[in-house]
Amino acid sequence: MSMRVVVAGGAGFLGSHLCERLLAGGAEVICVDNFLTGRPENIDPLRALDAFRMLRRDVTGSVDVAGPVDAVVHLASPASPVDYRALPLETLAVGAWGTRRLLELARRKGARFVLASTSEVYGDPQVHPQPEGYWGHVNPVGPRSMYDEAKRFAEALTTAHRATHGTRTGIVRIFNTYGPRMRADDGRAVPTFITQALRGQPVTVAGDGSQTRSLCYVDDLVDGLVRMLDAEHPGPLNLGNPSELSMLELARLVVRLCGEEVSIVFVPRPQDDPSVRRPDVTLAGEALDWRPRVDLVDGLSRTVDWFRNRAAGPPAALVPRQSGAPRSRAGGG
Repeated sequence: MSMRVVVAGGAGFLGSHLCERLLAGGAEVICVDNFLTGRPENIDPLRALDAFRMLRRDVTGSVDVAGPVDAVVHLASPASPVDYRALPLETLAVGAWGTRRLLELARRKGARFVLASTSEVYGDPQVHPQPEGYWGHVNPVGPRSMYDEAKRFAEALTTAHRATHGTRTGIVRIFNTYGPRMRADDGRAVPTFITQALRGQPVTVAGDGSQTRSLCYVDDLVDGLVRMLDAEHPGPLNLGNPSELSMLELARLVVRLCGEEVSIVFVPRPQDDPSVRRPDVTLAGEALDWRPRVDLVDGLSRTVDWFRNRAAGPPAALVPRQSGAPRSRAGGG
């Protein structure tokens, strides 16, 4: 029997890919989103499917779903610096009240609950790479604090719910993820660099570009989320690509893949911008038999092609595979 999964934030970049993957695996999906930062176009091609249902709802209010629910995935939150700085109170509210409402839904339904947390809980880390046992180095009142602290509180609330009520919870800490359906204006490095290069504009690198990130292609990240749904591990578990590169290296690679003759210029670096970021994914390998498989050049090439095609005309319809798709217990296999 297939699973019935609630995906909060399902119209966002990551959430829409997860909805598509679950549907392809045979699950019934209930997407909950208020479109504050998610986009209807991300899920429009899914609306024709009998197994997909869209609920336009703010998860900080009352959240209820008729009928059985097997799993709840909490992806609802502004996730880019541009968004969470513009929406600080909303970001804190969804980390607090939104998490509580969705935990209560999972408890009522006897469902598995998976919280999408973030590598930002590690702040500007003093331990490298970052294992799950590292407590982090976070500025609680800095310009990124609304996002960092919302996720840290959400983790604490999820842990308390499990301990107090026995809710079947899991926590994943998501590191930098990229791929098709990112917004060009969301302020993150990959869409910013690609958009600038394709427009023939100088690519802007913050600081001297020596700060590092570890970039995971969206298909790999979604595979980790599906495996976490299937598991009973409480987490937290890091999900990300342990291959690390500097922002200057990334900018040069994007320019090359875009095939444009553009310059790279340097701009002031934001306050509290982490100097390094690389996940230790040992635990995810042991608990979920998971590891990223898409290499950076391949993933960036796919992403560049998507942005280039999007600039050339309307986005192509994204139709989930109905056969030959990887299946898992979360997908009804």
